[in-house]
Amino acid sequence: MADEVKLFRTWSSPYGLRVVWALKLKGIEFETIFEDLANKSPLLLQYNPVHKKIPVLLHKGKPVCESLVILEYIDETWNETYPLLPKDPFKKAEARFWAKFNDDKLFPLIRKASLGHGKEKEEARVLATENLKHVEEQLEGKKFFGGEKIGYLDLAFGWMAYLINVLEEVGGTPLINKEEYPRLSRWMEIFYEIPLFRESWPDRDKLIIKFQNYK
Repeated sequence: MADEVKLFRTWSSPYGLRVVWALKLKGIEFETIFEDLANKSPLLLQYNPVHKKIPVLLHKGKPVCESLVILEYIDETWNETYPLLPKDPFKKAEARFWAKFNDDKLFPLIRKASLGHGKEKEEARVLATENLKHVEEQLEGKKFFGGEKIGYLDLAFGWMAYLINVLEEVGGTPLINKEEYPRLSRWMEIFYEIPLFRESWPDRDKLIIKFQNYK
């Protein structure tokens, strides 16, 4: 097929999952190719020779790498259905800023706060709490980060809706509560139950085992 779309990802990666959500919102048919990162396929190494990571979107035989880049590619390529990024240049820049904040700062801190040990874990917990307050502020007066509809930033933060609870259980460290983060807690509940996404959630028991092994 001339417009063939394939997605290389793993069963558990939140980065691959956000691409799945974007494709579903756009109504794009695609084939999923699950990778074992302990034994990477020749195709993955061919299509992402620089980082050798997932996800990789293959469209018309051309690879697009890095999940946030892929989200923008999807939005620009299939621009007639369900826009993900705002049209306003400032709001678009804001969304990109917070998505990068999530990937570069928040997610790594929450992993350390859950799976780390000793002083590293405690320091990460303090910093994660401070950064979660910034995320909470972004939802003031809004149902989703993108407003009344799910958008690019919701997909970037979407991992929180299912992974936070798993990490809290594995790490024995509560991170988010309704009293301190009422908007974020509500957003997580709504996002988790969206029918279009519900079928794609990774198996919880398998995730717990995976992160217990990391710990």
